[in-house]
Amino acid sequence: MNPDGPAVKLWEDVHTRRKPVARWSVYIVRCRDGALYTGIATDVSRRLSEHVRGDGRGAKYLRGRAPLRLVFVRRIGSRARAQKLEYRIKTLRRAQKEALIVQENETGRR
Repeated sequence: MNPDGPAVKLWEDVHTRRKPVARWSVYIVRCRDGALYTGIATDVSRRLSEHVRGDGRGAKYLRGRAPLRLVFVRRIGSRARAQKLEYRIKTLRRAQKEALIVQENETGRR
């Protein structure tokens, strides 16, 4: 039996193990005035509470626009893919965003 066996095994496990991939989501928040804000996060409920608290961690755009209502969430996977979808949503016209929200809510209820 090799006395270095367990230590070598531990070293290999630590250095060959892949880091868990964060699951990123794209979300849309509706403000009191009806404005739509699009963002990304790994924990949407935490991020929404940061926006609501207004303690400096939330987006400046959302300060003073409460109440905020989460109207769209889609889990994407990688941060890069989430950022790409966020950008695409931000370039949509308001009517297209509203249609996306309706479509997501209809498919989410099934």
